[in-house]
Amino acid sequence: MEPRIQYAKTSDGVSIAYYTMGEGMPLVCLPDSTPHVQMEWQFPRCREWYEALARKRMLVRYDRRGAGLSERDVTDYSLDILVLDLEAVVDRLGLERFALLAPSFAGLVAVAYAARHPERVSHLILWCSHPRGSDVWRSSRAQAFRAIRVTDWELYTESLADLYLGVRLEEEERRAFTALIREAVTWESHKAFLAAAEGFDVTDLLSQVRPPTLVLHRREVAFPDVSVAKELASRIPDARLALLEGTSAVPFWGDMEAVARAIDEFLSESEPAAAPHLPSGTAIILFADIADSTALTERLGDDAFRAKARELDAALRAVIRDHTGTPIEGKLLGDGVLAVFTSARQAIEAALACGKAGDEGGLPLHLGLHAGDVIRESDPDGRSNVYGGAVNVASRISGLSAPGEVLVSETVRSLARTSAGVRFEDRGEQTLKGVGEPQRLFAVRALDA
Repeated sequence: MEPRIQYAKTSDGVSIAYYTMGEGMPLVCLPDSTPHVQMEWQFPRCREWYEALARKRMLVRYDRRGAGLSERDVTDYSLDILVLDLEAVVDRLGLERFALLAPSFAGLVAVAYAARHPERVSHLILWCSHPRGSDVWRSSRAQAFRAIRVTDWELYTESLADLYLGVRLEEEERRAFTALIREAVTWESHKAFLAAAEGFDVTDLLSQVRPPTLVLHRREVAFPDVSVAKELASRIPDARLALLEGTSAVPFWGDMEAVARAIDEFLSESEPAAAPHLPSGTAIILFADIADSTALTERLGDDAFRAKARELDAALRAVIRDHTGTPIEGKLLGDGVLAVFTSARQAIEAALACGKAGDEGGLPLHLGLHAGDVIRESDPDGRSNVYGGAVNVASRISGLSAPGEVLVSETVRSLARTSAGVRFEDRGEQTLKGVGEPQRLFAVRALDA
């Protein structure tokens, strides 16, 4: 059954087409240079490939900007811009931790994202990829092919199958493959994309990639050749290289099962790392909850409120990560976000930023901070969670704060008193529901407030 196409909006306002299929830990499959998430399903081998990837997990597939069913009216294809497409899809789906599978040029996008967000990427799989965009054109054959892309679009698209697939197609298959390319991209947009991609270089980022990485390549692939794969694997700290037999740079052409098996084995053997039993200990706990969500739902309507709440949830988690906190993936009651920090100063800064995000999004927040011992473990579905009395206290403190206000316990104030760059307004001792001893609370105020 053909998957249902949905859309995510990037931070710069571009609509990105995507679909999901299967269940389990997410595997996000990044798009190559000529993607089309709908037309791909007309090819039995391609359909079988994606169905194989979704057998044991949730597959996420999307079209990059300027291609396929995504928004076409774009001109910027810089590396940072293409990272926004990936961010939009995973944030739209609310994915906290996921694996990335990236072919060719998309590998550079995946490396850039993994280096910036190591806490979100559980595994990185690079298929026939390279550290520099120019690596694709090393061979003399590739150089000759590169020249015709700017002079003869018809010849280029007809020849692309031979170069990528590494085999001579039957005429019917060639026509279908060529039609997909021409439907996926226009000549002008494809030239613009490749011109930008040739300048990509993530060499300096490779040493910063922390997730376990599998570099997959076929021995006889001409562009890029196997020497590029070896360099790529050697520069990533926790990477391994797997060389398979064959000539095709397309995973589902040739021995597809060997590729799928290598991916399954890699993900399965280290899958527990995606949701570890984190060590317990002292943490600063932030609890943020939408103020008066029932009244807001009645005023906005259920669909509009849920849409705004999802956007705010993604924004809050981004703020938390930007302040070196860890948003908790496990389900919470209500519309809350729970996070833990190792620094009281950063937790307070994050709470203030979350309050600002809630106000700007039209969904003011109750915000509370407490410090104490927590138990960290994984839920049965593999998502990280934290438990303990300190978590309950943080939640109760949050409930006593005014909309948009940050309340902290005396423990947090003591930890951050000289470093947070704020002042604390004493609210006296407060009785918290379900908590034995009263807690002395403080409202956080900016120094110039």
